[in-house]
Amino acid sequence: MTRVAYDRCVDVRSAEVRRLLERYLVEIVEAYNLCPWARGARLGQEVGVEILWGTPNAEAFAAAGTRLLQAPRTRVAMVIAPELGPTISELREIRQVVIPLIPSAGIADFHPASPIDLASPPRLVPYLRCSPDPMLQLVPLSILDSVRGSDRAVVDVFEQAEILSGRATLPRGDIADDIAAANHTRVAVNTAAIAARFADIAADRKASYERVGITAR
Repeated sequence: MTRVAYDRCVDVRSAEVRRLLERYLVEIVEAYNLCPWARGARLGQEVGVEILWGTPNAEAFAAAGTRLLQAPRTRVAMVIAPELGPTISELREIRQVVIPLIPSAGIADFHPASPIDLASPPRLVPYLRCSPDPMLQLVPLSILDSVRGSDRAVVDVFEQAEILSGRATLPRGDIADDIAAANHTRVAVNTAAIAARFADIAADRKASYERVGITAR
């Protein structure tokens, strides 16, 4: 394969990964208002995306996240690994390695196989992060701090990451706590519709990746 043909192939594959990510952002996150800043960040071109092919390690995720966060307009960085095929616990282990490598950002793991759990708002968070592909999302802590307000309780970087991943509770009165509670109510009412949309995106992913030759596990 010539270099031009290879680049064209990669471009086609990357376009499919980005298309599916946008479906998730628009049809799930924005459609159900799961994050009040998501649409503005996307339309304002403040979301940085990097795709890692093959089976990248934690250091590759960290390097990609660092590059994305260095861009002046980036408020949210998404590092996607469509061919990695990690289990939920394996992706969380990668995140744990990345956390101390990028201490200036809160880091959340997104996995397409996260099950629904409506027992409480924090336990529902991983399900809402059923992105089409495994990925890590990074948000500068300075942005998180400005959103949450200066009067909130101080939370260190490791606890920030646990909060972002849905495995720790937020200080009472935190705006993210309010968002999680609202999302829990919204999802409880629209469970079937949201599940159907997730399933449609997953089916789209399977068909499109087979068509363009992405080895998704």
